[in-house]
Amino acid sequence: SMRICHGALALAIACALVASAHGLGRLELGSGRQCTPAMRLKGGCGFLSVYGSTMDHHSLRMKILELSRTIRHRGPDGSGIHMVPLEDKAGSRISALGHERLAIVGVMDDPQTKKDDKSDQNHAKLHSLSGNQPLYSHDRKLALAINGEIYNHEALEATLKDKTGFRTKSDCEVVVHMYKEIGEDVASHLDGDFAFALAGDNGEFYAARDPIGVASMYMGWGADGSVWFASEMKTLQNDCKKITQFPPGHYWSHKTKSLHQYYKPKWFDVSTATEALNLQVIRDSFIAAIDKRLMTDVPYGVLLSGGLDSSLVASLVVKMCDKAGKPRPATFSIGLHNSPDLQNARTVANMLGTEHHEFHFTVQEGIDAVQDVIYHLETYDVTTIRAGTPLFILARKIKAMGVKMVLSGEGADEELGGYLYFHKAPNPTEFHEECVRKLQDLYKYDCLRANKATMAWGLEARVPFLDKAFMDLVMHIDPKHKMITKGAKEGFIEKWLLREAFNCKDENGDIYLPQEVLFRQKEQFSDGVGYDWIDGLKAHANSVVDDTMFAFREHRFPYNTPQSKEAYYVRDIFENNYPQQTCIETVSGGFSVACSTAKAVEWDEEWKAAALSGSSGDQSGRAVKGVHDSATKCF
Repeated sequence: SMRICHGALALAIACALVASAHGLGRLELGSGRQCTPAMRLKGGCGFLSVYGSTMDHHSLRMKILELSRTIRHRGPDGSGIHMVPLEDKAGSRISALGHERLAIVGVMDDPQTKKDDKSDQNHAKLHSLSGNQPLYSHDRKLALAINGEIYNHEALEATLKDKTGFRTKSDCEVVVHMYKEIGEDVASHLDGDFAFALAGDNGEFYAARDPIGVASMYMGWGADGSVWFASEMKTLQNDCKKITQFPPGHYWSHKTKSLHQYYKPKWFDVSTATEALNLQVIRDSFIAAIDKRLMTDVPYGVLLSGGLDSSLVASLVVKMCDKAGKPRPATFSIGLHNSPDLQNARTVANMLGTEHHEFHFTVQEGIDAVQDVIYHLETYDVTTIRAGTPLFILARKIKAMGVKMVLSGEGADEELGGYLYFHKAPNPTEFHEECVRKLQDLYKYDCLRANKATMAWGLEARVPFLDKAFMDLVMHIDPKHKMITKGAKEGFIEKWLLREAFNCKDENGDIYLPQEVLFRQKEQFSDGVGYDWIDGLKAHANSVVDDTMFAFREHRFPYNTPQSKEAYYVRDIFENNYPQQTCIETVSGGFSVACSTAKAVEWDEEWKAAALSGSSGDQSGRAVKGVHDSATKCF
């Protein structure tokens, strides 16, 4: 029967992944090279938690199970739940953790389970595909639900006073044991991308998010005084009176029942950005950032647009695989037929020698996907949707090929002033302050897109440019080295210092990238997939939103009133999915040019005039006249 066939196929895939992780075979992606299984285990996921609910035990458990289904796309391979009363008495409020796991073949090696089980089963080879979260402290009085990667887990484990063996091989288990020993300072010790909640006996509760917001996380407040935390907003929308994005670099504690900022780097203040330029240190730091992200037991790949950032990631991963004697990763690109990204990605992939997979989409296919994109990304920001749509389509194709993790190039433009509007920066101080603003807002835009567009299909994206150590390094560099001056010997193009850091040969005498890629002009992803995509989306919106509808937009959308028909179109779709006012207010607005903040609009008189006139602005890099090679009139 069809059901039996589907079951057999699922079993075959599971067996192939297990075999791959243990060196018994590799998942073939083509006739040539294979996508690489590498060093360790981990899984992405979605989580849900609540502190202090007044529901009874059964009702709350059913509610957690019901709501967990809304994020099952993030972790389709297993579920877990943990509940604990705040007080040891009847009628106590209850806290709960729910978890949806994306299994990346984790080996269960629980000493207590081995001791209790009298069978001859070999627990060293028992694969937990039913979900191994929440993770527990040794005394099982504290439970953890986490979405994340902790890259310094081995170093942290070595610092623990309690040397009891861990119950799992997860890099995240160290979080629960660290909390037991150092309490609320735990988040500041973690090097990685994470969003998590801890619940313990006697009302103990703690939630935290990584410094930049690579992992998505929301919080909400229930009518009964409960506080909710989840990977995505859709999980909270019907049970919380107020919802916000959980701010990056913060934690929430039951002790104060409020948020606390733990991430306060010195570079938030421009006066600390005084370091001299050292290209060798930049190169070494970024190589280390990529190396620590190659921990996975499953086939992985690299998103390759053919631009500087993704090409550099791909080049370094290939060199690391060659040095370790491992197969090279697959690379993936998407665009309209003959788009700039496809052509450039093809060139880079041929140069690197990767198994390259190129996917085409049409404008109509993109338009058809927009409704699903907005549902998953939970935003009506135009640029995020423009860029998120091709990534959403690509992620589905990649996951269908058996790949569960990809490396991506987000973050470099914010750290180094890579957007074309940075050409207009009047001085180094304003350049640096704009970089800080962009990094602080990443969780609303590029990080949100990269996380949710991929996790919509159970695909995990890792972003080495947002490595904490690398970020600290480049943000402490004197911003005069980042300023852009056309025709100068240095700094003649955006992100010059990154380009120049890899404008050399490696230890084997090989180049990192050819000159035409290393010094290619910045192209925003929504532009690079093909200019016709943006133009086609605009044309479609203009045909759907008539002049009368648009004239009354302030009455239809009094908050963050859309200033273009494209913005009206995506806002209407958003509110069909998320009609609550508190959901609408999770999305920022304001005038912007080529992805600038509102403050940077002051750098150009034409932009300022457009903002004052009520223009919508334009996020395309083509809006920067005199800089972009294909600049167009946008206002």
